[in-house]
Amino acid sequence: MTVILGAGLSGLSAAAWLTRAGRPATVVEKDIQVGGLARTVTHGDYRFDLGGHRFLTDNQQLQSFVSELLGDDLLSVPRKSQIYIAGQYIDYPLTPLNAVFGMGPAKTGRILLDYGKEKVLGAFRHKKITSLEDWVVAQFGRTIFELYFKNYSEKVWGIDSRNISKDWVSKRIDGLSLGRFIQHSLVKFRRHRVKTLTDTFVYPRMGIGQLADRMSELIQTKNVVKTGSAVESIFHKQGRITSIQWACAGKKHDITGSSYISSLPITQFIAKMNPQPPDAVRSAAARIRFRSLVVVALFLKKRRLTDLTWMYFPENTVPFGRIHEPKNWSSELAPRGRSHVIAEYFCNTGDSIWQSSEKALSDLTADHLEKLGFLARSDVLDSAVLRIPYAYPVFELEYHRHLKIITDFLDTFDNLHLIGRSGMFSYLNMDQAMESGILVAEKVMQGCTAEKAAAKEAVPASRPQYLQPEYSS
Repeated sequence: MTVILGAGLSGLSAAAWLTRAGRPATVVEKDIQVGGLARTVTHGDYRFDLGGHRFLTDNQQLQSFVSELLGDDLLSVPRKSQIYIAGQYIDYPLTPLNAVFGMGPAKTGRILLDYGKEKVLGAFRHKKITSLEDWVVAQFGRTIFELYFKNYSEKVWGIDSRNISKDWVSKRIDGLSLGRFIQHSLVKFRRHRVKTLTDTFVYPRMGIGQLADRMSELIQTKNVVKTGSAVESIFHKQGRITSIQWACAGKKHDITGSSYISSLPITQFIAKMNPQPPDAVRSAAARIRFRSLVVVALFLKKRRLTDLTWMYFPENTVPFGRIHEPKNWSSELAPRGRSHVIAEYFCNTGDSIWQSSEKALSDLTADHLEKLGFLARSDVLDSAVLRIPYAYPVFELEYHRHLKIITDFLDTFDNLHLIGRSGMFSYLNMDQAMESGILVAEKVMQGCTAEKAAAKEAVPASRPQYLQPEYSS
């Protein structure tokens, strides 16, 4: 049997793949709801995600799997986003007309000059690109960096952009430069589409959590998903994970498997190992960290605030980083004649935002949305606040060195596989998280087949190497 730790999209994908192949699997999840960051919360007649989560993939096998799960409940949603900069709302992705009349011809000229300058300098110098600032300036020029990337990135991560590794931004918008940005705006080419600039995406009718719920239903036709079950100890011996101890309703339980797949935050996995890992591994785990998220939902007696899927707020004058209106993703997410708005606050566990009361956060959100002209305080009927730890792996400049110490140690366990954003400490999109689970599920099945064949021949099966997928976006 395969034991899977965590019922986010990666863990559920692994379990669903094993279930479809007739392989036994048990999923252990601490929350009472599956989906992890990609779950949908119900509040009365309203439903909302923990921030908007679009699904987009170039993997036809994965697309077919999701389509099979959701059927007619899979909607095609037009993307329409804006950035609020210097008191103006700028379309994102930019169009040439919006760039000129929104930012003004002088600033647009500066953007193009900076871009040209960087391309000329780049042809003659070989500067090592290490930080987010280095990468963005080289790809877009300094004006674009100062306008959007600097403030927003520092708001998301809480550290100076010079201390943020280029890995985050280069993976998120791989293949994109100002040249392709303009080409897309002018030509809307499709053959070599940059996923970052796509105009539409698919989305479940009842919220992104519907995808996790359907996978959970599939798994439970033959296997088990244990929710409300927190992993307490991960036992190991002689290079193998031997069992997992988990707690539910005050009682402790043990489960044993032949293979273990984990999407737990990698730092938590290290902390729960028994016996403890070597000092160097624990020290490395203490040097990497995750950013947390606070989600504030305001439920309104307005029919609609905007026609947007997202709006970004890079400047520090606005405390939240992004808002979305679920009704613009699916009309089923709000009652008729009503709407709601979801604001995302990027923070650290224990800081002032994290510790603020629900009323203080709701008032803060409503006050700023009123100042921005979206609503009046009297429009707010109710509110909800959710606090999400381990939301984003923080890619500080030295994170690679510390992460390698951890993964080198965990690679010595021949029946352990890491998946997902938190488990792999990699900023994966939804489709990439699902792919990571599916790839490992296939690897586990191949390993089982190899072991059976080897047993027949009385030859020890070779240890499968850990496969970490490389992604193009």
